[in-house]
Amino acid sequence: MAHTDHTRHSHTQKAKRRTKSGSKHGSKHDSTLRRTLRREAPSTVGLLVDAEDFAAMRRYRTFPFDDHTVYLRQVEGLLKALAAQGMHITIALFDPEDYAEFCAESGIDADTGAGRSRFTAEIAAAGATVAYTGQRLSDLIPDLVARAVRQATWEYATLLLTDLGACADCGQDIGRAAFDRASHLLMRLLETAGPGTHHLVCSAPTDNDQLLAVLHTHRDNTGPARLDSAAGAEFATVLAVAIALESRAGVVLRTSAPDSTDRVHGWRLAHGALAPLTAGEVFNAYCTDADTGEPVSPESGVEYCAGFDIGADPAEPHH
Repeated sequence: MAHTDHTRHSHTQKAKRRTKSGSKHGSKHDSTLRRTLRREAPSTVGLLVDAEDFAAMRRYRTFPFDDHTVYLRQVEGLLKALAAQGMHITIALFDPEDYAEFCAESGIDADTGAGRSRFTAEIAAAGATVAYTGQRLSDLIPDLVARAVRQATWEYATLLLTDLGACADCGQDIGRAAFDRASHLLMRLLETAGPGTHHLVCSAPTDNDQLLAVLHTHRDNTGPARLDSAAGAEFATVLAVAIALESRAGVVLRTSAPDSTDRVHGWRLAHGALAPLTAGEVFNAYCTDADTGEPVSPESGVEYCAGFDIGADPAEPHH
């Protein structure tokens, strides 16, 4: 009986030691797994790009910074630390006015870190963002601002097309018809431009603003042009606004190819079609400051050429 009690006690002590050892091992294993998951969880940083936006955020008591330069330095340090852990990082443009409006509509206390975090997640899902890959903030910020402007232009142009409604005579959606026409013109332009790296700009005036869309594509000697579908849709949307409103829009195409000078071609929108400009008109358009009207020196190594026939189908009568 005494031997049995001793054996039971011995096994009990061993079990306790194994349990403690297993608990420690499990804790370390869990910690390792969590670190692995943390590295694979993407991070998003909302960035106040200029001093004016930064000053607007200083009215919140919980906003911890009082100097924009120091803020940017701290953000850059955070980005480098996150990147060193192998994490994917997205930078989103943080707009204080949009933030205040978001908090008011959502019933969120704007003077909290949780509110700023939630807004950052929202804008990362639907707003303009740039992936951080180790670049300096001084290089990243212009890219982020350009993307924000591009998205705002696309959203405004889309709203304009939507508000046009349906044709009173045939019931066709005017905005959709204009977008289809613009897409057709863009595809024909890319198909007839030939091989090379192409930079397209569409400028379309409206009653309240001057819309501008930019598109970069590349085409090899064989195969179609390669372009980002979202950027193509944005370009077509701005051109569609000009078609629907019959505004005096213009399109410029700059083509670069190895061992040759850059060529610049231009067109004006006329009755739902792209009418080629002469070489002189292209030169004047490209070498004139759009804001002041003053002449701008032509670039060396650039040939200013007439627009060419893109072979587009005739436009249907305007609604």
